[in-house]
Amino acid sequence: MCPENGFPFNRLIIRNGLSEKEVKEFFQTCDRLSIKLEKQKAEGFVYNTPLFKEFEDELHAKLKVHEVVNSCLVQDIYPALMKQLQKSL
Repeated sequence: MCPENGFPFNRLIIRNGLSEKEVKEFFQTCDRLSIKLEKQKAEGFVYNTPLFKEFEDELHAKLKVHEVVNSCLVQDIYPALMKQLQKSL
């Protein structure tokens, strides 16, 4: 379905058998956290640990944080958010 040399996030979703609803929930979480990140940046907030913890807590149990962050970065999904989260890995 997905070529081996591309789309690592899509492969991760398929490999872990996430439903369409679970994927939508992931994107909703990322939307919300991206907005929160922008607000924190505007306020001069420099610590990303609470944001990372929130992402980690809301991530589906079948997914591993480092795999999700890295695959999203490669696939250019929420790049600003994922770059910030990567700093906490």
